[in-house]
Amino acid sequence: MDIQTLSTEQFTSAAYLQTLLSEYQNLSWDQSYTGLHSPASGTSARQLIISGQQLTLEHLALVAQQLSSLLSLGSFSRHVSQQWLDADVVAFNVESVNGEAQAVHDLLDAAATATHCEVALRENAPLLAQPGLLVMDMDSTVIQIECIDEIAKLAGLGEQVAAVTEKAMRGELDFAESLRSRVSCLQGVEVSQLKQIRDSIPLMPGLQRLLKVLKAHGWKIAIASGGFTYFAGYLQQRLGLDAARANVLEEHNGILTGQVLGNIVDAQVKAQTVEELATEWGIPMSQTVAMGDGANDLKMMGVAALGVAFEAKPVVNAQADVAIRYSGLDTMLTYLR
Repeated sequence: MDIQTLSTEQFTSAAYLQTLLSEYQNLSWDQSYTGLHSPASGTSARQLIISGQQLTLEHLALVAQQLSSLLSLGSFSRHVSQQWLDADVVAFNVESVNGEAQAVHDLLDAAATATHCEVALRENAPLLAQPGLLVMDMDSTVIQIECIDEIAKLAGLGEQVAAVTEKAMRGELDFAESLRSRVSCLQGVEVSQLKQIRDSIPLMPGLQRLLKVLKAHGWKIAIASGGFTYFAGYLQQRLGLDAARANVLEEHNGILTGQVLGNIVDAQVKAQTVEELATEWGIPMSQTVAMGDGANDLKMMGVAALGVAFEAKPVVNAQADVAIRYSGLDTMLTYLR
């Protein structure tokens, strides 16, 4: 197949791109990004993954052009994960990377922003078809809220506590110290009031599909949270998760005391949780994924084979292996091999 010139209609049509991808396993741009051909090409271990709603050849050309100074891209094909997602997913073979990691990261981030698509460089990622382990942060990752901020609203201190939470997630405060400070504000809240928060917890988009696909492929799934067992244990049961680790709020006669029982689940404990669960279930570390949004998730993302930033703070996006900026949690599937 050889197309010398693409019409504007073909270039900007999502339907046309999907038709091409259904007919051809490999497609490559010409040097001017106005024509395509289908070379004989296999799949490389290092790939550039682009996903989004209604992807077009225009999106792909824009990303490829923006990255051309540092990445040499080969052919592209439809990603296998598209069968499970409500999105279009394309994988480019990456022939070479000609730049420092930070420069590549900055270009990927700029390309994602320019196209409002997910753009990520995937290298040596875990295999979906083999048993693996996914450990996720809870607040603002598995669920759409920060539970401590919602409890604080019951005490009339919502804005005050939320401001501290935001600083902690950006890595500007020691997490354990900030948690104790915030929890102290909850003194006097009735435990029965937490039920109204728990019963209306909004799950993050894409979560249910992600869990369904991973479970079907024999993966273990856990929560490691700086939040609280009252919510994490509930989610473990509701979602059929394999484990949940979080902090315990002290209560007396049904009233929160403003104290946390036991050791704080901080960044180091989260990292240890990934390693301990992988050992317990006999899963090689090469098959582990950690996902979160805050600075206290960076250590567990660092020990896992793949660290995924989800709607994350800038400090997390800057250090994660890959990021999900605009899509649901199920986009993680596109980063597995």
